Amino acid sequence: MTNYKESSPINLNPPSRSKNVFSDIRNFLINKPQKPTLIKFESEENRKDYNRRVLQRVGIDVNKNFVLNVHKIGVNAPVGYIFNELLNWNGDSTCWPNHVAKVERINNEIENIEILPFGLKKYPFGLKKSFLGMDLIPLFKLHSIRIKSTPDAFDFDNARYLLYDCTGGYPIGIFVMYVRSPIEEMGEIAQSQLIFAVSFNFYGKEKEANKLVNKIWESVHNRVTSNVLNRVKQLSEWRLQKMANDMEYL
Repeated sequence: MTNYKESSPINLNPPSRSKNVFSDIRNFLINKPQKPTLIKFESEENRKDYNRRVLQRVGIDVNKNFVLNVHKIGVNAPVGYIFNELLNWNGDSTCWPNHVAKVERINNEIENIEILPFGLKKYPFGLKKSFLGMDLIPLFKLHSIRIKSTPDAFDFDNARYLLYDCTGGYPIGIFVMYVRSPIEEMGEIAQSQLIFAVSFNFYGKEKEANKLVNKIWESVHNRVTSNVLNRVKQLSEWRLQKMANDMEYL
């Protein structure tokens, strides 16, 4: 398994705000992330073992969701601070491609979220409600399974997370945003570790005709997720540095 060590922040500017679909595509898909985030595994058994540990940590049935794409980045900010940043996830975030896949909270609550393609709430031009058997509006529906805002007394890693059941289009399964303290044995030196994990239907019960679509979607997901994590890191570290600088002038 590949681990990435994190250094102190260099870019102390906030993430640039996308203005339209084209800037979203440039910022989140075309742009090469400053730091790689996808955890790569030496073997399939190594992948399965890591997946089991992730799922057990958040209380998910390992037998139903055993294939995950896991991204991780070190952030020089406190765990609680980053978790509060995740709680602000909405359609105005500079860390998410909201012109391509707009985040909309249901009743303004973080527990239930819809991801709308290009911000569309209904199908335009009289189009049908599905494409090749996939519902596109909303693209995803996220329903909270658990939001853990306070670590248990016995937690060794000060973990907090948002765990969702994800349906509609791709991916199908679970989505977790997880932040914890570093683990020295894993070569982690940043103040916190931010992890995004998604279970896909790429492996196992899939149709031959969908394999190409799945691989393309996986590639898109990995690039976008990596840019999102880099932006959360940049925003969190910039805000903390800005507060520190402001305190110096008081």
